[in-house]
This record gives sequence, structure tokens and C-alpha cells, in this order.
Amino acid sequence: MLIDTHCHLDAAEFDADRPEVAAHALAAGIGAIVIPAVERANFGVVRDLARRTAGGAYALGIHPLYVERADEGDLRALREAVQDALDDPRFVAIGEIGLDFFVPEIASGAPRERQEHFYAAQLALAAEFGLPVLLHVRKSQDILLKHLRRHGRIGGIAHAFNGSAQQAQAFVDLGFALGMGGAMTYERALQIRRHATDMALEHLVLETDAPDIPPAWLHPPDRRNRPGELARIADTLAQLRGLTPEQVAGATTANALRVLPRLADGIRDSRD
Repeated sequence: MLIDTHCHLDAAEFDADRPEVAAHALAAGIGAIVIPAVERANFGVVRDLARRTAGGAYALGIHPLYVERADEGDLRALREAVQDALDDPRFVAIGEIGLDFFVPEIASGAPRERQEHFYAAQLALAAEFGLPVLLHVRKSQDILLKHLRRHGRIGGIAHAFNGSAQQAQAFVDLGFALGMGGAMTYERALQIRRHATDMALEHLVLETDAPDIPPAWLHPPDRRNRPGELARIADTLAQLRGLTPEQVAGATTANALRVLPRLADGIRDSRD
């Protein structure tokens, strides 16, 4: 079994064929799909979608690219949604949260401070309820780590990780796995491929970020990524490491279940 630890299956790009996309993933051996929220408006959407998707699970959080249209009421709503979800086996993490300093308009000044405020508040919520986090990491590794160290080992997944080897180890030391996805399939993605090759396999998980970050084999006019592409992404990781696809599947699934402890119950619930 493979686990897609980060897939925006609720995105509008899937409105025309979402059931078919989910069925294709299941047929490709994807036994679980984690669907993270990005803002208050889709808390209920990802919850309901996860519940009706085979192997579906969900996370709740406010994405850094959405904090400009969020307020303190959204943080209160997140707390309420998390409390309501604690008895739901499909609920696995706080996410997608984090910091994005890649986009110039929000990388400094008041917008950056706002990002950090929402990130810190959501980390505190995760620590309070003992939940892992799904981290958005774009040119923000050191500041993300600074906040994380204030809470010990929250743990979770550093999604689409592309930092230095030292930063990668710092996340691992705090209980995180690194998310490996479509970017790894490009030969020019040298740093990501080094992490995929050199980092101990026990610290890697697989993801698609569908419909985004399409792998190298998807070409125009339709470059929409899908969770079913995870099987070939796993094959790429196997090739880079000189392993069999079965070895990669077994290890990355075990890693995902370790860093997202509630996910095992979610998978069992989806099979009942």
C-alpha cells in the first residue's frame, strides 16, 4: 500500500471527475489519501470528502497563502473544528499550515508578521491537543524551525521539502518526515534528489500535492496532477535509492503511520 500524505482532492480542478480520480488512485495501490484544509471555508469540505473517499483522511488548518483573508474568528473556528474532530478517526493532523517567503508580496513587513502570527497560533493548538502538523515550507525553513523548537517535538510532515541538508536534519530531529513528490522526478531538481537519495529512508514519506507539482511525465495541455501518480513517484524514489518499489512502499507507509499516528485508525475506519 502507498499513502499520499498531501493531496488537495477538494480543489476545483477535480470538480468534473473527483470520484474517477479517487477510483484511479485506489486501483493504482494508493490505500490512503490525506486531504489538508487551507482555510475556514473548506474545513467541512475536506472532512466530508475524506469520509466518503476510500482511504480518505483529513487535516484542518489555515494555509499561509490564505491568512490575509483570515482573522481571529477563523482561529476560533479552527479550534472548535479540531475539538469536534477529535473523535473522528479520519482526522489526522493540523494542516496545511506554515510560512511562505517565496511570494514577494507576503515575504516581509506586516504580511510576514501576519503569517507568523497564524503559524504560531496553530502550532500552539497542535501542541495543546497533541497533534502533528502538515507544514508548508517555502524559503522559510529557519523561521519555521525557530517556532517549532518552542514546542518540543510536535512532529508531522515537512511538505515538499527543499531546504539544505542541515535544515532537513533539524526537522527530522523534531520528529518530522520529509515529503517527497513530483519535484523529485525532475533530473534538474538536484537538491531534492539528494535528499531522496541520502536521507535515511525512515525519514521520507510520499505525496503528490495534487493537483499541483505535476511529475515530469505529465505534459500540456493537461498537467493536472492526480493522487494516482504516486505509484510512479514511488518508483522514482526506488530507482534513486536502488530499492524495489515494494521496499519503498513498505517503508514510506510505515513512516507515514509513525508521524501521523491517527492515520492507522482512519484507514481501518474507511475499510469498515
